Amino acid sequence: MMVSFFKGVAAAIIAVSISCHAAAVNKQNIALETSPMLESIDWHKYVRSPATPIVKPQAVLSANITGDVAGPNGLLDGSGSSTVLSRKRTDDKVPSVVIDFGQNVVGMVSIDFAGSTNSSEGYPGLKLAFSETQQFLTNNSDFTRSDNMPADDKLTNGTDQIAVANAPYTWKNKAGCQHDRKVCSDGLHGFRYMRIWLDALESDAPYTQSYGSVSISNIELEWSGYLGTPDTFTGWFECSDEDLTQWWFDGVYTADMGTDTFLANETDPRDSATPTLEGKEVLFDGAKRDRDPYLGDLGVAALTSYLSHDNAESVRNILADLAEHQRDDGWIPPASINNYTLNLYDYPMWWVVCTVDMVMYTGDTGFAIKYYSVMQKVLDNYYGHNLTTTGGLLNKTNGYGDYAFLPRSGVITYYNALYAHALKSAAKLADLLGHGNDHNTWTSRAMDINQKLLVRNWDASVGAFYDGGPCPNEPGDSICDVHAQDGNGLAVIAGTVNCSLATTLLDYYGNATALPYGNAFYDSDSLEDGFSQRVYAFISYFELVARFTTPGAETSAYEEIRRLFGWMSTHDPEVTFWEGIGPNGSPYEDGFTSMAHGWSTGIVPLMSNYVLGIKPTGPGFETWEICPIVDGGNLTWARGQVGTPQGPVQVSWSKKDHTFDLYINTPKGTSGVICVPKMGLEDSQTFVDGERIKDTETVGIENSSAASGGRYQVIKAEGGSHHISVGI
Repeated sequence: MMVSFFKGVAAAIIAVSISCHAAAVNKQNIALETSPMLESIDWHKYVRSPATPIVKPQAVLSANITGDVAGPNGLLDGSGSSTVLSRKRTDDKVPSVVIDFGQNVVGMVSIDFAGSTNSSEGYPGLKLAFSETQQFLTNNSDFTRSDNMPADDKLTNGTDQIAVANAPYTWKNKAGCQHDRKVCSDGLHGFRYMRIWLDALESDAPYTQSYGSVSISNIELEWSGYLGTPDTFTGWFECSDEDLTQWWFDGVYTADMGTDTFLANETDPRDSATPTLEGKEVLFDGAKRDRDPYLGDLGVAALTSYLSHDNAESVRNILADLAEHQRDDGWIPPASINNYTLNLYDYPMWWVVCTVDMVMYTGDTGFAIKYYSVMQKVLDNYYGHNLTTTGGLLNKTNGYGDYAFLPRSGVITYYNALYAHALKSAAKLADLLGHGNDHNTWTSRAMDINQKLLVRNWDASVGAFYDGGPCPNEPGDSICDVHAQDGNGLAVIAGTVNCSLATTLLDYYGNATALPYGNAFYDSDSLEDGFSQRVYAFISYFELVARFTTPGAETSAYEEIRRLFGWMSTHDPEVTFWEGIGPNGSPYEDGFTSMAHGWSTGIVPLMSNYVLGIKPTGPGFETWEICPIVDGGNLTWARGQVGTPQGPVQVSWSKKDHTFDLYINTPKGTSGVICVPKMGLEDSQTFVDGERIKDTETVGIENSSAASGGRYQVIKAEGGSHHISVGI
């Protein structure tokens, strides 16, 4: 039966031409076989989520105990044995204890009090301070919502206050005050460490006093983020490198912390509250700070959500809400902050990219149809009108910021490469929806921008793109001798350069910017002091995609990943990934830095989309590609799954010496392409379920930059299960 089924199949196996961006191949049905590697699953042990919505502290930091604290471990077990903080006089040492939840958490703290003793002057007071790291754990929280409030609206000045009543009761840290504007708390916190001490603010008199005795019988947190327990995972990843596996799940946990319900008294207080999002699930900018959904973050965080829990609702709510607030000139606000008026230049382009991503992962073409005119206004009005007066390239002169509020203007490589990328993404969607004119116009415009950008901003002296704008205090038409990670990474993704130039670019940038904690986002401080020492995992993701999709650069991708994610995973608070890293590998904005930030979870799409090679090429994975990148990381095997509306897509591969085995399970009724590595051998032999297949011709493959450099054979396949082996 197998022999007759594969009669003529050799014409469907082809060697891909040496090109980073190539053309399509003919369709051929193949039969598939279940992978034994997918039958034994061990990934549950890597999941970081709490098992239940009630989270208990894991340890008391004994070195941080001061004053009279009896039975501090009573804070951990909730067994009824109480922890007692006592202070007889104000000149006695302040009793203080620090509890550690073991990893970053987010939610509402509650404390069970067994009671308190006091004089007639008022109840004894407790102060609480929260921090994601011990470095910034002081007598003030590393961040509270009040930090972002006008002075007249502040609830606290860095600590949450409690007036502890005499009788037993449970206190919950809800935002508000116990007495008018006195004895106040900020409510929800994202943190790992919590300091508790017996003291009172003078301004809280007469309701609290700074001495007495307080008995605590239990402390716990009610988890507010997405509870990503093993049963919620529709996608997962494992490989022979345990660190990479753990970081994948750490990335998911980081995004889960920021996936929450939009509530006015828990989101960013800077005019972010909006009735159009109230009560809806969204992906926040960060777990503790800037709790507002930002478009740029979704460029990475949304992929993490799709690939782990297949959760699109949190993304769809944001994209729809911001589209509904589009300005007449086509600009889309980046978030609801400042009542939808925060001026960022690049984020409307991220709306386009993220909308196309959502359609491809979820199949929600209805959303695309409803908001298609929004996309047209972004691309043709807001940015398109700029092109007509600037020689065909975007020239930012309006003083708007971007993802990092960078002080740059002019013909910036990042803005133009991102625009070309957005145009190509939108053109693909236009073609799917039958808008042929837009498809042709946007494709042509992207090509034109790429050509002009290469002429205008390419620095042949180093083999990389200039950032593109002038240095500070220089003429506006000059080009500063500085190169940025964002523009160079996206220029590769957008197809601005061929494989040869991409290799040169990536070699230069890796050599010029490598730090122990990642690659810096600028190669010098010409634009601003400290830029050559700052790392953003967000923008590093796009450089890493460029490395994975450029033949020969895979080893450098893994090397950078291990520096970047390895640094964050081994430095406090561990587990979750940071908003930004500064000089010497410290949080780039000290305690203000969000240490659990969804835009830094690129390890998830890197492993699922590139190491496993699973990507949608049609809405909702109606068509797909599986192009695993098996070079460069010293991996001997990888396996995993991505959930889709059609059912799971499963991949496992293993290699040894010059042999390779690939098992694939895809939903019936779908179709796609499979890229098979040649293992570096010209005389390698490919077998499909035991039947040898030969190369017949050399062509390319659409949207499969992984299948490039002549390293792959490509099979066009119908859905089902299949085993491919390669050897000599």
